[in-house]
Amino acid sequence: MAEKSDITEKIRNALNEIQPYLQADNGGVELVEYSNNIIKIRFLGTCRTCEMQYYTFKAAIEEVIKNRVPEVKEIQIVH
Repeated sequence: MAEKSDITEKIRNALNEIQPYLQADNGGVELVEYSNNIIKIRFLGTCRTCEMQYYTFKAAIEEVIKNRVPEVKEIQIVH
């Protein structure tokens, strides 16, 4: 079983793959917490209020994280 710190690093690396696309629109995403195979993320900048937030989450963030970090079973957005 992977160490929590190893999984957290994999999550951060996955989010870093997505960051340039979000930053291009003055936005971003950050990892708030990882616990019990659940991660909590927060949108930053213009992504916090963007009407496309759900689609960005589903098509980009969730897809990349679940492909790169299979240990993650759930992703929650916090404000």
